[in-house]
Amino acid sequence: MLELKDINVNFGAVHALKGISITINDGEIVTLIGANGAGKTTTLRTISGIVRPKSGSILFDGRNINRLLAKDIVALGISHVPEGRRIFSNMTVMENLEMGAYIRKDKSNIKDDFESVFEKFPRLCERKSQIAGTLSGGEQQMLAIGRALMSRPKMMLLDEPSMGLSPILVKEIFAIIKDINKNGTTVLLVEQNAKMALSIANRAYVIQNGRIEIEGSPKELMADDNVRKAYLGS
Repeated sequence: MLELKDINVNFGAVHALKGISITINDGEIVTLIGANGAGKTTTLRTISGIVRPKSGSILFDGRNINRLLAKDIVALGISHVPEGRRIFSNMTVMENLEMGAYIRKDKSNIKDDFESVFEKFPRLCERKSQIAGTLSGGEQQMLAIGRALMSRPKMMLLDEPSMGLSPILVKEIFAIIKDINKNGTTVLLVEQNAKMALSIANRAYVIQNGRIEIEGSPKELMADDNVRKAYLGS
């Protein structure tokens, strides 16, 4: 479904991504783990069109999307739940969800998708008229995921969904990610909580200093001494 081939990204003199190559198959959960500053967020932002690669190619369903605008990439079926949630804090929960469906042409089906989001996130239904910035951190993360779902994505990019959440909420969010995937959405997950990420992933990549250093199954990565010491606390 998605293939990154030898992607290089520069920010001025800083070479942020150095020949990144990643493949994600239809229906998978693939996780990208690494230390702060390794290039995880830049990878997601490059896929979603916020950052332009200096070289290399990004293919989605066989189509090169390197030079497409972010809104056109969303229209093709890629939604992005950014680090830090980035909800519209001065708008209501309902208005945030409406923004997720902004580019859709099938207006008659949008009501059904509101109901689907509220079924997944009952707390959002209870707070649909509440200003989003007054929600708890966990509720804001649910809203960010719900907003992404409103575009009916084929693939969802998730950047640090567990950040700042309690262990109970982390489990809840990861159960929701598994459910979203089970219902047909392919997932690329960036996550500092490597143990949780590997527990739900089909495959995983380790990125260090802008390069993919290791790739394999979660079982293979969890058996790697360097990965265990660096990311799993053992």
